[in-house]
Amino acid sequence: MQYTYILLLGGNLGNVTQTFEEAISLIKKKGELNSKTSLYKTAPWGFDEHVPAFYNQALEISINYEPLELLDFLQGIEKTLGREAKTQNGKYTSRTIDIDIIFCGSIVMNTPRLTIPHPQIQNRRFVLEPLNEKWPHFVHPVLKQNIATILSNCADCSEVTITD
Repeated sequence: MQYTYILLLGGNLGNVTQTFEEAISLIKKKGELNSKTSLYKTAPWGFDEHVPAFYNQALEISINYEPLELLDFLQGIEKTLGREAKTQNGKYTSRTIDIDIIFCGSIVMNTPRLTIPHPQIQNRRFVLEPLNEKWPHFVHPVLKQNIATILSNCADCSEVTITD
C-alpha cells in the first residue's frame, strides 16, 4: 500500500545542503518525492548553549512503507549520513541530519517508538514555517486546525528565514 508522508529534514553540522540532497536521493530510491519546500535557516531550539543555526526543509513523499517501516528506513539514512545520538545527557545535540515523520495523511499513531502526527508541531516555528509554505490548508488530524492557523497561534518566536 502506498502512503503519503510529510517529513522534516534538519541539521546544523557539515555541508547541510549536500547532506539533505543525499538524504532525498536515498529516499527516492525507495519512494517518490512529490514536493519539497525551500531551505530554511532556523535558530536552534531546545539547546542550553550556543550552537550553529539549523537548516530545515520539509518533503512530501509517497512510499510503500508503513510508518514503523519508514522510521527504520529513515533512521538507516540518518546513520549512513553521519547521524549520532539525538541527545546527550538529556540535552539536544548538534547533528548532520535529523529526519522526522511529521504527518502520514490523517493517520494518528502513538507507539513507544513513533507518534504521528509529530507531537510538538504546534510549538515549533521551525516546523510550521516550511509546512505553511506548501501545505497551509492541511488539517492537523489531532488539533483539527490547518497549518496556517496553527502557525498564527504558535508561541515560538524563533527566527526562521528562507535561504534559497
